[in-house]
Amino acid sequence: MPEHRHEDRVAQASQSPGAVTRLAASWRRSMVKHGLDPARAPLVRRLDARELAERHERLDGFVAVARPQLDHLFQLVCPTGCNVLLTDSTGIVLEQRVNEADAATFRDWGLWAGTDWSEAAEGTNGIGTCLAEGRQVTIHRNEHFYARNTGLSCMDAPIWGPDGRLIAALDVSTARLDHSERWNALIAAQVAQSARQIEAAFFRVSFPCARIITAQIDGMDDATLLVAVDKDDLAIGANRAARRAYGLEKEGQLRPRPASDLFGREDEVTGFERAERAAVIRALARAEGNVSAAARALGVGRATLYRRMTRLGISENRGRLSQG
Repeated sequence: MPEHRHEDRVAQASQSPGAVTRLAASWRRSMVKHGLDPARAPLVRRLDARELAERHERLDGFVAVARPQLDHLFQLVCPTGCNVLLTDSTGIVLEQRVNEADAATFRDWGLWAGTDWSEAAEGTNGIGTCLAEGRQVTIHRNEHFYARNTGLSCMDAPIWGPDGRLIAALDVSTARLDHSERWNALIAAQVAQSARQIEAAFFRVSFPCARIITAQIDGMDDATLLVAVDKDDLAIGANRAARRAYGLEKEGQLRPRPASDLFGREDEVTGFERAERAAVIRALARAEGNVSAAARALGVGRATLYRRMTRLGISENRGRLSQG
């Protein structure tokens, strides 16, 4: 599409305050909120080495957790000439994985460590729009705000921190003309899965002394619920999905509360209770019914484990475990 036609299309679709599509709403944000002109793309903003190092330092623990998943994702998509990027919550690229043969191409595009891909800087794009809307997005070629970016397809997913706040975006970008929207949808699914794995891994390391209970709820886009429970059976942490599902604090530190209050009444077996019951039964089975040994393996006191067993209807008699 000629450059002037793309710019005209963006400007026309952005005129209405009641934009009917998410894409049009993003274009309008780019123009009205951020004051960008689709016909006059600014120079790509890039942090210097000192500024980038400071950004890295702030998220050092998170980036360390994310790196293995970045490597794994890159191994999956690198044969197709893709660039894997991890940004902070403001859209600054912190980490990237790219083949040497493709490096010059992506450097020319500005998809490089230290560059700013927020909506405020680049208008509608995968990274910036993902962060602005807090959801998984794919911005395919001429869906970008600036004509200079219409050769790109960008598949992104948000990553939420253990405090419920948006911490990063995971991006896979490609400039391959033979990548169809259907092919990009497959990549987008892998990006979303990798983002959830990073999120879960960072949640676990954020509560090193707690027991992590997981559950699934149908109908939720980020359906893995994670709750951290301490040695006193208090829920001290919950990921964003769990906060939403159980009406907890939306962001910030979780107010400790009894895990039994969070997971439901004792006469209602929830997904969390099933997971907890299975964990206790496994520990007792490995300890051959020895409650003290099972308690040590679970990192709780013997009295605490007895209380849990009573609440969950588990007998300490190993022979009856399978019947409980």
